[in-house]
Amino acid sequence: MAAKVDFKKTLKDLYAPPKGTFVRVNVPPMRYVMVDGAGNPNTAPAYATALQWLYSTSYAMKFAAKTTLKRDYVVPPLEGLWWADDPEVFASRQKELWNWTMMIMVPDFISEAMFDAACVKSAKKLGEAPDTLRMAELHEGLSLQTMHFGSYDQEGPTLARLHDEEMPSQGLAFNGPHHEIYLGDPRKTAPERLKTVLRQPVRTV
Repeated sequence: MAAKVDFKKTLKDLYAPPKGTFVRVNVPPMRYVMVDGAGNPNTAPAYATALQWLYSTSYAMKFAAKTTLKRDYVVPPLEGLWWADDPEVFASRQKELWNWTMMIMVPDFISEAMFDAACVKSAKKLGEAPDTLRMAELHEGLSLQTMHFGSYDQEGPTLARLHDEEMPSQGLAFNGPHHEIYLGDPRKTAPERLKTVLRQPVRTV
């Protein structure tokens, strides 16, 4: 069997930006298992359900790949796309106004049939799947990103600097939802030690 792949290490430019500095990155097309929703992630029941399905299907695909393809990998971290009518609600943390797509990256050697089988397996434990559960490609292209250390609610000043200083000074505009990649587990990690990649797809104006 081939060595276990950890995409956080093989794709360091996407998962390990510097802290405190926004850098440009060209994000290639990538596939994810995704679920959409809206509202405060701390209180919306749909958010907890989404995460259950994402992890269940992702691990089912991982084990299927290990068994049938003899290819093993570390399940990639949870990621989220966040958007609203007014982007400033992210800096002000008005979570009830947020829309989201939660997702986990899927390696290119995972087939549609393997995803379908993972959904069937997960349904035996979790019941009916969310309507928006799917495997789909996302192509963000040119983006600015940085590493945030600390609690999620402390992201506001960094996002305000991105929106009000970094993007205008570089002649850039929004070109897709705000993207976060969660490298720490808030259930096991103190808030001040959490690491989150903050990414914003952009375009020149």
